Amino acid sequence: MDRAAVFDVDGTLVDTNHLHVVTWWEAFRQAGHRVPMHAVHRAVGLGSTDLIAHLLGEDRDPSQDAELSAAHKALYGQYFDRLPALPGAGELLRRLHREGWAVVLATSASGGELGALRRAIDADDAITGTASSDDVQEGKPAAEPVEHALELAGVPASRAVFVGDTVWDMRAGGKAGVRCVGLLCGGIPRADLTEAGAHEVYADPADLLARLADSPLG
Repeated sequence: MDRAAVFDVDGTLVDTNHLHVVTWWEAFRQAGHRVPMHAVHRAVGLGSTDLIAHLLGEDRDPSQDAELSAAHKALYGQYFDRLPALPGAGELLRRLHREGWAVVLATSASGGELGALRRAIDADDAITGTASSDDVQEGKPAAEPVEHALELAGVPASRAVFVGDTVWDMRAGGKAGVRCVGLLCGGIPRADLTEAGAHEVYADPADLLARLADSPLG
């Protein structure tokens, strides 16, 4: 395999963004912070520490970060046994694998959360590797998660495409020199994805699969 299809997971392959919004909102509420849900939604896709800093500011008390992250993890963990894959997610990965793409996941999830996401996608036979938050020093929008995914695939940036649903994904892919494809199923507007660097935008994995031949993954 001499080309790589790198995928974000939350909001791209599994319909979890709004679960993250609600559980982060509740974690903040329990800690005494009033953070609007729309602001949380725009921050989804960042790693936990970066998300907290983005929403509470650099002048927050950072000693609360671990407690906030643990609260979100516990609340979100209640959904692990019923996370819904987005339409066409598993089929898309298997199709790309059959056509000679090395499929790699680049996600801020790890451990039990990552396992639950992979079970939801149900396409482990098509996945070459996973670049998780345990494998990098900096999460998206830094380039490191995408660069590590390319290392796992053994493919240069010029032979790769990154598919994601947030502006953080598009910025990370752009910094890594990878062509980016945006999906609308995470709830971020098309214009925002395009401005952040998406070359093409599709509704969801099923839409990308249906139009695969004419896409950057064709």
